[in-house]
Amino acid sequence: MTTTKRPAWYKPDRGLGFRMLVTMFLLGAVYIIFGAVMWRIGYGILFIPLAIIIAFVQLFFADKITLSSMRAHEVTDAQAPQLHDMVGRLAAQADLPKPKIYVIDSSVPNAFATGRDKNHAVLAVTSGIMNQLEGPELESVVAHELTHIINRDMLVMTIAAFFSMVLSLMMHNLLWMGMFGGMGGYGGRRGGRDGNAGAIILFIMLVTAITYFISFLLVRMLSRYRELAADRGSALITGAPQNLASALMKIDSTMQSQRIPERDFRQAQAINALAIVPALRRDSMATLFSTHPSTEERVARLTAMQRYMESHGQAS
Repeated sequence: MTTTKRPAWYKPDRGLGFRMLVTMFLLGAVYIIFGAVMWRIGYGILFIPLAIIIAFVQLFFADKITLSSMRAHEVTDAQAPQLHDMVGRLAAQADLPKPKIYVIDSSVPNAFATGRDKNHAVLAVTSGIMNQLEGPELESVVAHELTHIINRDMLVMTIAAFFSMVLSLMMHNLLWMGMFGGMGGYGGRRGGRDGNAGAIILFIMLVTAITYFISFLLVRMLSRYRELAADRGSALITGAPQNLASALMKIDSTMQSQRIPERDFRQAQAINALAIVPALRRDSMATLFSTHPSTEERVARLTAMQRYMESHGQAS
């Protein structure tokens, strides 16, 4: 019996693991240098405990906060039997416990997964995506979100973004100090005199802003790659990459069509980092620093997977 050589996306996702390691290494290097400078000046250490608290809350309570802000409601098997059957079947294929299922009453076609690990995972879909997509397309979206759970993306992104939170807190504090007069109790070992306070604030603001911008780009790079990895995971679980490609094009087209009420669109923007397609207009500057690759790139990759599977008799 002959065996067909499998393509790269059938192998363990070492690309995702490597990207995580590289990103973490670069982030670590940036933060070590930044920390050394701040330690020398004697500023910024007090923000770390506060950031730890924020990270803890984000990791353990972000799912509840997100679901509450989106007015999502949990649906039972009796209330949504087809959706429960779909999620349960795909979760079994992915060797995952079945996540809790929530529905959001919104015309925005979207879905997301959250939760700190596979045993505390939540899958949420909007009424808009259930109404717009065909069954196989919705399956591919669910499989994409299950892959995020498999890859522990919530945990990974929380860790990656931890020091960005520290830097953000510092930048806000520095702005307040700049507005209301000096370094106060944070004058540092050698910068406590009023004459040096302004120069010290400006220096710290510059270093903090540069470090934050670099970390921001690295975290967004990791986020975009995790979306590509989740697309690939969906193709593996369903065996039909073209279904996800079709779903992405439909969702993206609706986002750009202006048919969505502005209230729903603004609400959806709050979960852009989690959603399968961010609620962004094409002319938005936010696309330059998006958490997601472009829909065109994702569709091109999925189309290439579909062609390979079909040529090797592996497509379902």
